Amino acid sequence: MHRPSEAAADPGAPYKAAPLWATMVATFFGAGRLNPGPGTWASLATIIVWALVSLRIPEAGRGWATIIAAAAVTIIGIPAATLVARSSGLKDPQFVVIDEVAGQLVTLIAVPLAWKTFLAGLILFRVFDIWKPFPIRRLERLPEGTGIVVDDLGAGLYALAVMHLLLHFGLLTK
Repeated sequence: MHRPSEAAADPGAPYKAAPLWATMVATFFGAGRLNPGPGTWASLATIIVWALVSLRIPEAGRGWATIIAAAAVTIIGIPAATLVARSSGLKDPQFVVIDEVAGQLVTLIAVPLAWKTFLAGLILFRVFDIWKPFPIRRLERLPEGTGIVVDDLGAGLYALAVMHLLLHFGLLTK
């Protein structure tokens, strides 16, 4: 099988298919295969899934639940992204979207469940994920799945800060 022309994760390694679990996690159960904009589709899917899950969590525990969910996605997502990137021969394949899931969850920490906050969170996260203000771009240099996932956590932190400023100043209400 030929190797893609993009920068390879390990140009000397032979092609080997990623395990099914890694592919399912890295693509967020196939959301990464949707076009155009697989990252946006994954962010939207994350918001929908998280909204449905959050409704079953007492309001007082939602902030911690979101932090735990983001941490779990990160812990599982880094090795999954690594395996899928290696198998594809790409440094950061577009169809690996578990990083968007982690970053979008960070954006939603302690945010009220309302369509306005979800829409603002989606827009803010996607803007910071695409723009990659300092030092997010540097985080991409981390090796393999760590670089793939951690830069989106940085984008999520920027979006989280702006989201809470909007909430604090009443510019984003329920």
